[in-house]
Amino acid sequence: MRIIMSDIPDLPVGKGDELKAPNEMEKLHHCTGCFTCWIKTPGECIIKDNYADMGALLGRCEELVFVSKCTYGGLSPFVKNVMDRVLPNLLPDFTVRNNEQHHKLRYDNAINLSAYFYGADVTESERATALSLIPAIALNFGAQVIDVSFFKTEDEVKEAFV
Repeated sequence: MRIIMSDIPDLPVGKGDELKAPNEMEKLHHCTGCFTCWIKTPGECIIKDNYADMGALLGRCEELVFVSKCTYGGLSPFVKNVMDRVLPNLLPDFTVRNNEQHHKLRYDNAINLSAYFYGADVTESERATALSLIPAIALNFGAQVIDVSFFKTEDEVKEAFV
């Protein structure tokens, strides 16, 4: 399964893909950092919205894709908020990966991670930040970076994404 976290609501996706994008009919609630998904309901977020299953979805996915406006070298606020909701995918105890301390993963699946950034005025500094951010996120998810690409417009991303 491929999970796509995108701030482009009408991104064309394939059959079987799980698109998490802005939708006027549903509200994305922010992770409150209550850690209930670690302590009281292991692996399950107690915030009941269309993003409550993000941890379990990530535990079943083979490919994770970020499609985001490059915002100061990082993910857009919407995509970052969706990413924060995958906290149930992690365990509260720690392990060492790449000589760094990280939370243990709840699930044992291999994830390929790609990021498609867009923005007409992305600076070289923002590009460099994004290029260092995605491998750091991948390390937290136990994932492997497959691609990090930059585009000028949303339409260019849509064309490349099909």
